Amino acid sequence: MKLILPSAFVFLISLGLLAQSPAPAPVLTLKASTDHPDALYKVGETATFTIEALQGGKPVEGKVTCVFSKDGVQPQPPQTLNLKSGKATVIGKLDEPGFLLLRVTSEKASAMAAAGYDPLLLKPSMPVPEDFDAFWAAQKAVLAQVPAKAVLTPVTTGAPKGVAAFDVQIDCAGGKPVSGYFGRPLDAKPKSLPAILHVHGAGVRSSNLGSVSWALNEGGMLSMDINAHGLPNGKPKEFYDALAAGELKDYRIENPRDREKIYFKGMFLRLMRALDFLAAQPEWDGKTLIVYGASQGGFQAFAAAGLDPRVSFICAGVPAGCDHTGSQANRIAGWPKIVPLDAEGKPDPAALQASRYFDNVNFATRAKCQGAVVTVGFIDTTCPPTSVYAAYNALTMPKEMHTDILSGHTSTPAASKFMQAAALKHVRESRAK
Repeated sequence: MKLILPSAFVFLISLGLLAQSPAPAPVLTLKASTDHPDALYKVGETATFTIEALQGGKPVEGKVTCVFSKDGVQPQPPQTLNLKSGKATVIGKLDEPGFLLLRVTSEKASAMAAAGYDPLLLKPSMPVPEDFDAFWAAQKAVLAQVPAKAVLTPVTTGAPKGVAAFDVQIDCAGGKPVSGYFGRPLDAKPKSLPAILHVHGAGVRSSNLGSVSWALNEGGMLSMDINAHGLPNGKPKEFYDALAAGELKDYRIENPRDREKIYFKGMFLRLMRALDFLAAQPEWDGKTLIVYGASQGGFQAFAAAGLDPRVSFICAGVPAGCDHTGSQANRIAGWPKIVPLDAEGKPDPAALQASRYFDNVNFATRAKCQGAVVTVGFIDTTCPPTSVYAAYNALTMPKEMHTDILSGHTSTPAASKFMQAAALKHVRESRAK
């Protein structure tokens, strides 16, 4: 005989089965922190790190493995600690300026913390090449031979009200144009507006139309956002994904042994040409020119300041491109890791030399801007703080650093607010002069 159960009864049975299913175990979390709230120490001072393990908000017993390193290099032997009432402590120190990085691992979780040891005393790992200026003068001469022809196509969809927005393509040396979005207030008067150039982090994507909204800030600005590769804007995601998986897959380490062929040379030529475009606008005030970006965008901000004296201010968040030659001081180098290291940690000699012409520590020494702000994450393993401070310390103008002591490679809300506020403050101060 076939038994037919009422649908409501089946539903109740299903609820009963669901109720009997075991709830997933709470996630285990590990946290590590320093005994100094700002995570800053003097060289040779002992730092005490506290490790805390929680599961479902409750302390967890067990073991963790701790490894200290000098910001990712020269790791020390692992230490195994027993957690008591969910906590353990471990001590370490550095006898030189830099960062003591702690990695904590258990079977199911991990954490990091870092102590900065007199980071304002960090110096570039190598001096500026003797022909650094001559090299870039030659690149500028090549760029000057290409007329800065610009094609502006009005953009209406997605543009903020009150802004004249354009897709901009500008001829440039190096085979690819400057490609970006440009905006200005509709009622802009000649020689009345500061200008800001937004530059991109790593990856392959369109320029960001949203950046033209800066044109409405502080009484009006010229705002331009350029993509890093001179690509057409506004294409489907698949277009950029294909390039990222294809010809641009490893652009960051393309031809590292030849300074004439390193990929960033073309990127920086486009950067300079974009600055030419902004400075040529009749509405530009002739004195305020900001370059703003994070990660690879921070790399470009440093380069812009070092290559173009018209740049008046830079905002560089967690900047890449810092201290490529860090291996020469037994230190870590920042992204893009242009210089390959062999199994023994020795750098490729030709790449080591070529990288020096594309290093923020050297661009910083040539910067003539009125001010700079930089952000850093103390547990950033992409653009490590050791490298960032080496470049920051080489800047000679008024400057300020924002530190995120428990952040990795990201622009935290606090860091973004810091950079935006600094850029707008510079605009106000420039207008008041």
